[in-house]
Parts: sequence; C-alpha cells; structure tokens
Amino acid sequence: MRQRPRSRSSLVVPALLCALVALGGPPTLSEGAEGPQASAEVARLFEEASAATQRYEGGRRAAAAQKAKARRMEKLLVRERREIAVLHNDLGRIARAQYRSGGDVPLTAQMLLAEDPEELMHGQRAVWQADLALNNAVDKSRRAERKLAEGQRKAAAEWRSLQERNVRLAKLKQDIQSKLEAAQWELQGEADRSVAAGQCRGAVRLDQPEFRSTRAWLPPVETYELSAGFDSAGAHWAHRHTGQDFAVGIGTPVRAAGAGRVVSVSCGGGFGIEVVVRHPGGYYTQYAHLAAAAVDQGEKVRAGQWLGQAGTTGNSTGPHLHFEVRLTPYLGSGVDPVKWFAERGVRL
Repeated sequence: MRQRPRSRSSLVVPALLCALVALGGPPTLSEGAEGPQASAEVARLFEEASAATQRYEGGRRAAAAQKAKARRMEKLLVRERREIAVLHNDLGRIARAQYRSGGDVPLTAQMLLAEDPEELMHGQRAVWQADLALNNAVDKSRRAERKLAEGQRKAAAEWRSLQERNVRLAKLKQDIQSKLEAAQWELQGEADRSVAAGQCRGAVRLDQPEFRSTRAWLPPVETYELSAGFDSAGAHWAHRHTGQDFAVGIGTPVRAAGAGRVVSVSCGGGFGIEVVVRHPGGYYTQYAHLAAAAVDQGEKVRAGQWLGQAGTTGNSTGPHLHFEVRLTPYLGSGVDPVKWFAERGVRL
C-alpha cells in the first residue's frame, strides 16, 4: 500500500529489484537456509554496516582536519620564508652601507683618518649591533622555518595515512553492504514463500538492542524517509491510502510505537506479513509488508521493542513499512498517524 518513494535513498533497493529481474530475478535462499537464520544475519549485518559507516565517516572527518592543518602550516612556511627574505635584504643593505663608509680599510686606519674618531666608533658599534640583531633574527627565523617544515611534513604524512585508512574502510563498508544486500534477498525470499503458501512462520527471535527511553511514544523505525501519507490518492490502492509509509530497506528493525499487547500476527492478503498491537487508551497500531515478525499473538511489548523487520511482502512496490493508527484492530478505522504522533509530542 505505497506510492513510489520520493527520496533517492529509498529508490536504491527498488532499482536493484529491476536490475535483478532483468538478470533473471533475485537470488533465492541457499539450500537449507531458514528464515530465522536470514533474519539474524540481516540484523547482524545492519549493525556491522552502521559501525563501518561511523568508522569511515570518522576517518573522513579526521583526514579533512589533518589536510586543513597541513595547508595552514604551508601558508605559515610561505610567510616565514618571505620574512627571512626581507631580513636578508636588510642585512645586505647594512653590509653595503658599511662598505661605502669604510670599505676594506682597517678600523684603525679609519680612526686615524676620521675627523671625529668617537663618532666613527659610535657608528661602528651601531652597525655591529644591527648586524648581530639581524643575524640573531635570521637564525631564529630559520629555526622556526625548520620547525614549521617538519610540522608540515608530519601533517601531510598523517593525512596520507588517514586517506589510506579510509580507502580500506570504504572497501570494508562496500563488502558489508554487498553481504547485506544478499542477506536481505534471502530474508525477503523466505517471506515471499511464506506469504504465497499462506503459512506464517513463528516469531523470529532477534537479540533486542539495549533501548532506554522515557518517551511513551516514538516512530516505528529509527531512520527513515516518509513516502506515501495518510489519505493520499494513488494507483496502488483501491480507495485512499490508509496509513503512513516509511521508506526503509529490507530487514530494517521495526519497533513498537508504544507499549501494548500484540493482538494479531498474519501473513496473507495485501499487507503481507503484518503485526497489530493494542495500546492502553483504545488505539491500535499496524505494521505491514514485513519480511519477518519477531513477536507472537498475545505477547506484551514495550515502546521501542522490535516487532519484526521491514520488507516488501503483499501488495507492495518496494521495501517500506506501512504503518497505521486505528480505532479498532480492523482496516477502515485509521486516523492520520502524523497528527496522532504530533498530539503525543512526536514529530515525524
């Protein structure tokens, strides 16, 4: 029950679907593979992909900072070299002035020939002091230049090292993503066969993440793009759209929007694999087009608990979660999920 997602990220898997159909369809489950194994593999790879992405992004930011540092030090080197050139020019002018005032004539001879020997000595001392000050300044500047040059070399080497690390991380990330896509199709293939046979598998028990929140309500998926909205028109449903679609990939963990009890888990019809939860206060939430359910009918759930994994079972044109808020457990009693969440302090 979904229109085509508007975001580029949500089009990745449908595009892969088309490519796989052109090549003869998505890969099937390997002989002996079971739904629980595929579900657990997808959940594990999702975590690995997230961790790899975080490491890659952290390395990319570090490399960018190190490159900026190397560029700043290069600018300092250029400025330092200019200052040294100015000092050299000043020293050259003093040397030329000294030559013009006395040339190679010994200082003793200059004093004998000078009209005012005391003034000559005073001038000579000034020249010596200026010459010493310039020499000290040049030495200091050269030491600073060497220090800056060494820092620039280290910064550039660190940047190159980070770049090489990022290349390795990017390959690792790509490898994990490839494995994840294959596992996603295994999971979806098992789900499609279950729906086609009309035989729901039992709950796939996944390792629940540590989730602590004081919020009574939260979105049914953690990261998402909103696609088809409530009461929108489209060619994929008979009347108006009855819920809110969240564009997510196959295997994305789907969580309970709030505490409650599971009233039904089914796998037939246009919604494919679906879970319906009753909440205190009389409202019901529905989670449809799943690739797997992680709960059984009658089970009590808490807000944020995984109910299953998103997929594209039933009347679905691509991977997404179809989510409804209902006044009863049945289709046709839905209310706008966006407004309903907003009234409870949750902005989608």
